[in-house]
Amino acid sequence: MKDKSDLVRGWLLKAESDLAAARLIIDGDGPYDTACFHCQQAMEKFFKAFLLYHDQKIVRTHDLEELAEMCSLLDGTFVWEGFDLEEITDYAVAARYDHDFWPGDDVAREALAKAERIKEQIMGRIAPKTGSGGLPEKEGDRDNHFPAT
Repeated sequence: MKDKSDLVRGWLLKAESDLAAARLIIDGDGPYDTACFHCQQAMEKFFKAFLLYHDQKIVRTHDLEELAEMCSLLDGTFVWEGFDLEEITDYAVAARYDHDFWPGDDVAREALAKAERIKEQIMGRIAPKTGSGGLPEKEGDRDNHFPAT
């Protein structure tokens, strides 16, 4: 049976995987809608990892504003200024179903920068408490699933 640290680690690894996919797409020639989707997914997973780390129930939502609010209730030092979490939330659906959503690389790069800032804020609050710059990895956690960052 997985314990809390295993579950948190799993969310963080999946978030890192989404960031790696977004980077590969952005560094290539697209498709940038898919990169935006992966950035939204990474942010969602980082938020959910933080909530789980603090023994909160993981709600079934893609709403980044709702998740950010939940995180802020646990830690009032988060800074969400400069984020349009409502717009980024829309990437979860628009990238898959909106036939008119074709962002350029500039939009995808901005989404990636925001996802990286969310990662920094979340990991800055989890990593110091775990003692090794992040949750300790277990054998086989990353085994060539995505490049190290």
